[in-house]
Amino acid sequence: MKILSKTALWLLPLLLFAFSQPNAEYRVIHTSVDNMENPTGVELETFFFSWKLDATERQVKQSAYQILLADAEDFSKAHLIWDSKKIKQEQSILIPYKGPSLQPGRTYNWKIRSWSDKGHASDWSAVAQFTTGLFTEADWKGAEWIAYDQMPPENRLVPGIHHPGKAYRGKDLGFHKLPIFRREFSRQKPLKKAMVFVTGLGHYELYLNGEQVGNRVLAPGWTHYDAEVLYNIFDCTEQIKSGTNALAMMLGNGFFVVPNSRYRKVMTGYGNPMLKCRLQLIYEDGTEENIVSDTNWKTIPGPITYSSMYSGEHYDSRLEPDNWQLAGFNDRDWQAAIRVPAPCEELKPERDYPVEVTQELSHGELYANQEQENSWTYDFEQNASGMFRVRVQGQPGDTIRLVPGELIFDSYAVNQKATGRTHDYSYVLKSNKPEIWQPRFTYYGFRYIQVDRAVPAGKENPDELPVILDLKMLHMRNAMPETGQFATSHPLFSQINDLIRWAINSNVQSVVTDCPHREKLGWLEQTYLMGGSIHYNYDVYGLYKKLVNDMIVAQTDEGLVPAIVPEYVRFGGDFTDSPEWGSAGVIVPWLIYKWYGDQSVLRKAWPMMEAYVAYLRDRSEDHIVSHGLGDWYDLGPERPGYSQLTPKSLTATAIYFYDVQLLSKIAELLGKHEAQREYHNWAEAIKTAFNWEFFDPKTKIYSTGSQTAISMPLVLGLVAEEDRAEVEATLVRSIENSDFALTAGDVGFHFLVKALQDSGNGSIIYRMNARDDVPGYGYQLKKGATALTESWQALEVVSNNHLMLGHIMEWFYNGLAGIGQAADGVAYKEIVIQPQMLSEIGYTEGSFETPYGSVRSAWNRTDSRIELEVNIPVNTTATVVLPATELSKLTVDHLPLSASGIRFEEDASGEHIRVFVGSGEYGFVVSL
Repeated sequence: MKILSKTALWLLPLLLFAFSQPNAEYRVIHTSVDNMENPTGVELETFFFSWKLDATERQVKQSAYQILLADAEDFSKAHLIWDSKKIKQEQSILIPYKGPSLQPGRTYNWKIRSWSDKGHASDWSAVAQFTTGLFTEADWKGAEWIAYDQMPPENRLVPGIHHPGKAYRGKDLGFHKLPIFRREFSRQKPLKKAMVFVTGLGHYELYLNGEQVGNRVLAPGWTHYDAEVLYNIFDCTEQIKSGTNALAMMLGNGFFVVPNSRYRKVMTGYGNPMLKCRLQLIYEDGTEENIVSDTNWKTIPGPITYSSMYSGEHYDSRLEPDNWQLAGFNDRDWQAAIRVPAPCEELKPERDYPVEVTQELSHGELYANQEQENSWTYDFEQNASGMFRVRVQGQPGDTIRLVPGELIFDSYAVNQKATGRTHDYSYVLKSNKPEIWQPRFTYYGFRYIQVDRAVPAGKENPDELPVILDLKMLHMRNAMPETGQFATSHPLFSQINDLIRWAINSNVQSVVTDCPHREKLGWLEQTYLMGGSIHYNYDVYGLYKKLVNDMIVAQTDEGLVPAIVPEYVRFGGDFTDSPEWGSAGVIVPWLIYKWYGDQSVLRKAWPMMEAYVAYLRDRSEDHIVSHGLGDWYDLGPERPGYSQLTPKSLTATAIYFYDVQLLSKIAELLGKHEAQREYHNWAEAIKTAFNWEFFDPKTKIYSTGSQTAISMPLVLGLVAEEDRAEVEATLVRSIENSDFALTAGDVGFHFLVKALQDSGNGSIIYRMNARDDVPGYGYQLKKGATALTESWQALEVVSNNHLMLGHIMEWFYNGLAGIGQAADGVAYKEIVIQPQMLSEIGYTEGSFETPYGSVRSAWNRTDSRIELEVNIPVNTTATVVLPATELSKLTVDHLPLSASGIRFEEDASGEHIRVFVGSGEYGFVVSL
């Protein structure tokens, strides 16, 4: 045994101390609570911490962490609430809080430090914050629901009516006043913190001393208001001044009331607009004061004279009192607000990201409308969801009209035939000075705006009409963070990526909608069929958790999960009950778990999932489910709609099988062992019945042999292993025989892309989509589409901004860029990089922000070599699959792989080499 010298013994503690010191080589780069940065509305006891790490070394994992939580930023003993101590654990996401119960309506500070398995300690992270919510009526400190007036009970209409006809003609719904409110208060002592907890139905804007609080639009998010209402939380400390202050609010209808006039896809009536508000003032001396909504607030009808989610908004600025949002305004003639019953018992904090204006677009071409005089059409060159902001100058009482639309006629007049007409906006001027206005409580999907009774600046104006000084398009969407970027050398695929992304952007609000104009409803099938595409672009954790809650609320006593949520209208028949739609109730919770690792969503959704598959069982006959919409909008001989090429019993039963199979997996995960066995046997029985009903063992064809009929069984695990290769070959032959034209629809195309990718047939996906001569993405672009259209043919008679059919985007990231995770992986802890490096494409790059950090895959291909750059985040591992047939032809960072010290294995097929790496950057070269 070798004995250390005295000098070495003396140096050892110093060396160990230095070895564990904070080091720039290892650091915390992002922190979150409940997967949000500095969130509000956090629970008092049940929430979790997550963080992302960065290191200059390769193959780094966390070995330990420590969390501190305090009610002040100094983390002194007097303010420290919880110290986790040093926890030896690799996990860096979903770390549960284990301290004492927190106080409602309070802001807390926290920080974390981490130790790596290489011996480095990070510095403490930047201090992060979160604010707890209000969860009991007592937490609201006496705040009441108040309104200008109350809806007569006979006018209430829940659920709503679809396209109300003659039977509802003359029904007095939606013609109430749209009010504004104000309340003054005084602040005399030094202020430490001011928080406001607020909601207004259907939507609200809140002002403090004339400034809008926050930048949300269409707040709060949409819910079934009989079951629950959401509220928002804002820090407004900087907006409170010494002395007298003024709170003010404006309300609109939203989906709370859809007026019985003009275009309305759905007519609803929960109640007249109402609000609830608590302003919390915490002073430096430790005292607290609360300004709450009550009958001391004053109200009058506001300047919005009409507001409908489906048909627009009218605003008479002459009705808006000057300075009504400021302290000192004379509201003597205003009436006292009235107290009204709460719309429901459940008032919950909104935990998703807000809907915001995320982009401002200027117009391009300007056309004179040939159908009428003094009418001009502005082309913003992009079809997107949003509103507009107009700057106009005229005379008091002048009225301008603005009509948005996706398309225009040859006359340059806006065409709303397919998107709900009439949807328009009017603005009445109050002065002869320049005025700025934008709608507040509705939106539309459009590319063009037709402006009537006004003239663009610089144009002749003999009638001295109002002059449009400026007009901007304001694109609005859910402000969830972006997670992905995709680029490729293939021009058409780049355009397709943009086409689909604009459809996603336009249909993620507080609900995942089908379209931003005609319906604006949360049709469920797209949430999982398009889920991967959306997920690669945005952090959908909050949006999808709300979706799960909306489905739980909407589920019927019989177990049905309806086709839309929130279910503002009961369409009836297949449009209410379609298994491919309702199965989102099972699939979406599973996706949230797989993407983010959160098992709590599965536990919460378990009763809903069990009830839904039991409902499908009751509607099945010998395990075959035969109702529903089927492969909606597939490409057949007739106008698109119901499935034309695939029996709806096939798609319905296939997804029923998948539901039950998932329940077997989830039951095992949650420790429900008896249920796991039951669901496993149940799924096997459905599989047997499905193959008996639809599979021809001689021809290896399922049912009609459509792209959908063959793809769904392959992807969902319904094909016997001994038949898989032949069924895959059958699918390829059927596509070849149709000259590589696509026919699968809303449901089937997702599975077609997946089936081809999984069988290594990326080249066929390429041949089907890298063209513009038949209906498909290229065809839509060739016809001038700037967002994904509802039909493959880009028909003008249906929506030209629609979320469904964008499934190829998932392949762009998971197939071309090759970014995915292991089949049994969760939250991208075990990453797989397996790009399909097609010879027709020279370059592709994708990046994706996982819960652990950013993954990047970028490859170049020439006739002689393939180069692949890979970035893997700290605390994860990755399997990189490379198309190398010989080990000698593969290098990593300019060294032969065999000499690099990195573990690898060669596939038995001899077509790939798998390389196993940890975090860091790697450069691979395959010689061809």
